Amino acid sequence: MTEENNRKSIAVIGAGIIGINCAIELQSRGYQVTLVDKADAGEGCSKANAGHFATEQVFPLAEASILLQLPKMLLDPLGPISLSVKHIPKALPWFIKFISNMFSSKRKHNTNALKSLNQHAINYYKPLLKAAGIEYLLTEKGSLLVFENTPLRNINKIYQAYKSNGVKVKLLNKEQTLLLEPNLNNSIQYSLYFTDVAHTVNPLELCQKLAEYARTIGCQFKRFDIKTINHLESQVDISDGSNSVTYDHIVIATGAWSEPLLNQLNYKLPIEAERGYSLDLSDQTKEQLNRPVASAERRFIITPMSHGLRLAGTVEFAGLNQAANMKRATMLFKNAQYVLAKLPELSENKNQGWLGFRPSLPDSLPVICNAPNHQNITFALGHQHLGLTLGAITGKLVGQVISNEKTDVDLTPFCISRFN
Repeated sequence: MTEENNRKSIAVIGAGIIGINCAIELQSRGYQVTLVDKADAGEGCSKANAGHFATEQVFPLAEASILLQLPKMLLDPLGPISLSVKHIPKALPWFIKFISNMFSSKRKHNTNALKSLNQHAINYYKPLLKAAGIEYLLTEKGSLLVFENTPLRNINKIYQAYKSNGVKVKLLNKEQTLLLEPNLNNSIQYSLYFTDVAHTVNPLELCQKLAEYARTIGCQFKRFDIKTINHLESQVDISDGSNSVTYDHIVIATGAWSEPLLNQLNYKLPIEAERGYSLDLSDQTKEQLNRPVASAERRFIITPMSHGLRLAGTVEFAGLNQAANMKRATMLFKNAQYVLAKLPELSENKNQGWLGFRPSLPDSLPVICNAPNHQNITFALGHQHLGLTLGAITGKLVGQVISNEKTDVDLTPFCISRFN
């Protein structure tokens, strides 16, 4: 802790898993940190996600093969992708940029950038969870990607792609897969076993416990619905329309809600709120699964949780303001019947559907950098499906950026300048 740090006030805007990690890292470095949000810690996209520390997901979402599959996906009532007709005009520019990232050179560049963040992401969590006394919220049993009817030659291509990018993975046949997860449906023929992947049995508790730890080391919390940001010469003023507060530095970690704030600062941010649904199934035995199981064909995931099972996934493009379509959550149960032999019963009284907004950029890379034209503003946003996975390493990198230290990862690919 330096005297200079001790005098510097920093507001971290956004109390999701990214913002909480940034606040802890900065407070640990001696800054006076306030975590600012209109809701409680973890109540946004971090609340009921799949709980998957998905370090194997090194491939950007923009993949040319999706173009051929897209019509079938959109027409399938159980399909993994839904696009609201009303939202098409707003989403079209994003999709054009998304498609441009399918070219092999860009895809390779984006893959290497994701690898640089993912490969050590879990290790960044371990000392933090130990300090907070919540090591029990990280389970390292790997995960499975299961296949029902994909030809073995195609599975081999996927397997080799992961291996060639340094992902630790094993290709298992049906018998080997069932030895790991006896409750899988008989229709499962093969699986990829990602041995170094982890999960948490309660992502909301993880956020809440980390937020409690942040308080114990001196971080303050402020309930504040930010409407405007006014950049001053050496400080930043934030306002909710009635009241304003001034800080020496701010970190914007507002996920899918970031675009209006960045527009005020004259930065373009082509972000899309990928609406993801989850469905909780209560299970008193809690013996349905040992690790997360994702379906390659159905594009969703089942994670063992403290309450039972959580079914999560699918993508809906409908913006931030349209009402939730909970049929997207309940359809996960129908898909799960093809993956598991036995499922907890679906009960409207005991099971809860949920909608979260993934902050996705067209190249699948987050924005982690100092604002090019505002040296007392830092961005930590746009982590798409990897917010939980990249929480701790993002916090560390933000701490290094603000402290003017050499960063553990080259942040050039993650700078906002790529869109401006």
